[in-house]
Amino acid sequence: MNKYLSLPLALCGLLVATQACAASDHDALMKAKKYADAEKAAAAVLAQDPGNAEAMANRTDAILASGRSARIEEAIKQAQQCVNAKAADARCQLALGKALGAKAMNGGMLSAMGYASDIRNAFKKAVDLDPRNLDARFSLLQYYLMAPGIVGGGTGKAENLAAQTVTIYPEAAKLMQARIDIAGDRLAKAEATALSVRASSDDELAEQQLGVLAAVAFKHLSQKRVGEAERIFNDAAKRFPDSDDVAYGQARVFQEQGKHREALAILEAALAKDDRSHVHYRIAKSLQALGEKARAKAEYEKALSFKADLPPNMKNDSEEQLRVLKG
Repeated sequence: MNKYLSLPLALCGLLVATQACAASDHDALMKAKKYADAEKAAAAVLAQDPGNAEAMANRTDAILASGRSARIEEAIKQAQQCVNAKAADARCQLALGKALGAKAMNGGMLSAMGYASDIRNAFKKAVDLDPRNLDARFSLLQYYLMAPGIVGGGTGKAENLAAQTVTIYPEAAKLMQARIDIAGDRLAKAEATALSVRASSDDELAEQQLGVLAAVAFKHLSQKRVGEAERIFNDAAKRFPDSDDVAYGQARVFQEQGKHREALAILEAALAKDDRSHVHYRIAKSLQALGEKARAKAEYEKALSFKADLPPNMKNDSEEQLRVLKG
């Protein structure tokens, strides 16, 4: 473990009942992508205080952040235990909504429809219990934007939530409206709104601002407006120099521009910090483009080794490219 992370972890071990310490330690570990350590820290708290809602929510958070679909059921079980013990704690409801959402997304459309009402209800309860919980508000917003009306989704509900947020958290309401604009393909408006938000002194708000800017850039990229995506990612890199999402976006721009050496430098650095299936896939694409067939083959195989964790489109393409490479 990084020595700068081990010190606060050790101190929190001595002060396990101090919730502020546990929270800051969890946040530091998660930001550093030390998900296993974050889970261990939460488990250590639970070993002494099994009913600690924050620790149960933190453990769920760490399991989901690891990106391993095989552990989604474990995350759901932990979140459900949190709700059973502390149903009036917004953190437990939020954790359950996220865990069920992960299962729904991993299982496809039918699975998503089956869990939709439970996901929505958990997020709504979290917002009702803690109106200033930004994570809960944005999670409910994303549900409304993604889910069809038959299961309680819809742009109108998203707009109502954003309007309600104005009186509680005006700057967050702007970012919520920007998310709505992204869903409506009003990308210039969404970008301008996000940039107007004053978030420098609020880490949670800044994280949401970054998320909006990255979403705008990735949507430009998906629509082959590479220049616009490049501009936004480069500007975001100045505002958020430590963001892995921005770096990944810059790598994707390089790939679209055929600058695969530059893309590889970023992707390999990202992989060293956080082993993810989609990064292996992207590395394989650049290696293949550069004619490094043996290395590309190895990276496609690594991407596929994650099984359900690799997005379906990348899985299908990896299998096809392996057939081509094996010739």
